[in-house]
Amino acid sequence: MIDYARYTTIKVEKADRIAVLTLNRPEQLNTINRTMHLELEEVFEDVARDEDIHVAVLTGAGRAFSAGGDMRNQYEWAHHGAPYVDLPMARRIIHSILNVPQPVIAALNGHCIGLSANIVLFCDVIYAAEDALLGDPHVRFGLVAGDSGCVVWPLLAGMVRAKELLLTGDLITAQQAERWGVVNHVVPKDQVLPSAMAMAKRLAYGPTRAIRWTKMCLNKRLREEVNLVLDASLSVEFAETIGKNDHREGVSAFLEKRPPKFTGT
Repeated sequence: MIDYARYTTIKVEKADRIAVLTLNRPEQLNTINRTMHLELEEVFEDVARDEDIHVAVLTGAGRAFSAGGDMRNQYEWAHHGAPYVDLPMARRIIHSILNVPQPVIAALNGHCIGLSANIVLFCDVIYAAEDALLGDPHVRFGLVAGDSGCVVWPLLAGMVRAKELLLTGDLITAQQAERWGVVNHVVPKDQVLPSAMAMAKRLAYGPTRAIRWTKMCLNKRLREEVNLVLDASLSVEFAETIGKNDHREGVSAFLEKRPPKFTGT
């Protein structure tokens, strides 16, 4: 028996072959701190070995899916060398979601930014609220887009669009994301979770083996890209940008609500 009650930042509800995984720090817009990062690594591994679960739905509590990394943790990392994520953790979170054999459906109830967006883009079907924004703004904080953004955005949006988004850190609307093939469906906010649950039920009572093995075949392309790009991008992020002057300035400027003054050092 898997103990989902041990999770403190993710609420796990199981019923009718479906598990709903809810990022549950609504007061902080479900930003990913060290605890949530660790729990995201583990919850997908738990789902993968849970024979009662045929489909997982990933969503967020409150008005955002997730606003990305917790900037207070980032500040401690940038200014005091107190990492809340290390290289093995950063690798594990991507591999753990990639290895889930069951379909994973994302229900974006609001903005989905940074690491959370990259996790979502590894899901199998994505529903987004009409007012949601998506993107990977690592460079706005003086960081390499290391945690799989360089893997998954080019695959879905195309290399030209991915370069513009990742080099600027700009966000895109849900409607843009749908046009570019980054998300599957854009629906009214109050229909995001019901729509995702309807698809989950359809898949949960479909031909399980056929669905899982089809997903496995499709994910071989993703695995190749992860193997090609992820370790290189993470290594550069950790070695060349974390804790450097531009990282410290980007995080400080965000917390102080002012434009950053990058020096390129």
